[in-house]
Amino acid sequence: MLCIKNGTIYNAICKEGFQADILIDDGKIKTIEKNIEVADNVQIINAEGLQVYPGFVEAHGHIGLDGYGIGYEGMDYNELNDIISPQMRGIDGVKPFDPAFAAAAAAGVTCVCVGPGSANVLGGTFTTIKTVGKRVDNMVVRDNVAMKCAFGENPKRVYRDKTDSSRMTTAALLREALFKAKDYVAKKELAGDDIAKKPTYDIKLEALIPVLKKEIPLKAHAHATEDIFTALRIAKEFDLEITLEHVTEGHLIAEELAKENVPLAVGPTLTSASKFELRNKSWTTPGVLAAAGCQVSIITDSPVIPQEYLPLCAGLAVQAGMDPFAALQAITINPAKHAGIADRVGSLEVGKDADIVITDGSPFAVSTKVKYVLIDGEILN
Repeated sequence: MLCIKNGTIYNAICKEGFQADILIDDGKIKTIEKNIEVADNVQIINAEGLQVYPGFVEAHGHIGLDGYGIGYEGMDYNELNDIISPQMRGIDGVKPFDPAFAAAAAAGVTCVCVGPGSANVLGGTFTTIKTVGKRVDNMVVRDNVAMKCAFGENPKRVYRDKTDSSRMTTAALLREALFKAKDYVAKKELAGDDIAKKPTYDIKLEALIPVLKKEIPLKAHAHATEDIFTALRIAKEFDLEITLEHVTEGHLIAEELAKENVPLAVGPTLTSASKFELRNKSWTTPGVLAAAGCQVSIITDSPVIPQEYLPLCAGLAVQAGMDPFAALQAITINPAKHAGIADRVGSLEVGKDADIVITDGSPFAVSTKVKYVLIDGEILN
């Protein structure tokens, strides 16, 4: 057992901080209340004068799939030979010994949603993992949480001389794959238990079945307004769940996105406008969308921005006008909801994983020091 005593708790549910203790048992939060009495053998963290937060959560990145400091040969987050590759699984490429994980954990980023990049119209599935561990299987919070798809400049740039040179082509390729998967499912259901009548196993179409059944969402890379609306249009055509990733021009269509009521992951913003679809990039975007009533997560898209700068990105959004509580939720409970793991992480509540960050000030300030990080109730060295 371990008890965090005398800290000011910001649980990502209540807007204001409050004084209380947190009792942790077997990696879970057991009790949150004032003046918890504990036995002599219980480890104590005295957080007097300190602030206590949920572990920070990244809704969309590629940490461990790229490889810190090893260049192109270490890149494992895009399949570059097949524009339709939904059978790829992010978990199969993660490198737990990537030094980027240690840097992320030390900064209080305790859980990340990672998977394939945006070279492909369909790129494969994301997984959610803790940022400590030697074997990725033991780091998993939930595997296969979403199916990556991509719109805009990336797929048509990568495949311009092969199969895709326009936004219309990208949309058509995605529709084709979804229609084929629907037919595949219909044939499987019609065949029942008769193996002779079942369609030949197709690993790509099998991978899309959870999407069609609305068990996982499409995770749609979309920066520009036209790509955002195309993603939403296709999701409605096929009656699919969807989350929107990057949403660079979201502030231009905030009222429309509020009507759609889909999770939004905004970023990476701490970069230059390296391509045309980023020309309207702004730190005001997450605040404008949150004020409009949208569920907003702030992302680094690591390693585009190093994962440890997730709280800094939230701070820059606050500096640009975002409500501080909305910014805290944008790196805690909202990304947990976005990735379908809010039952485990994202807020300080009884029964959840004891992923906790203790600081000497606001996590948004560059001068703030992280004093303790706990993942599953274990204090990081």
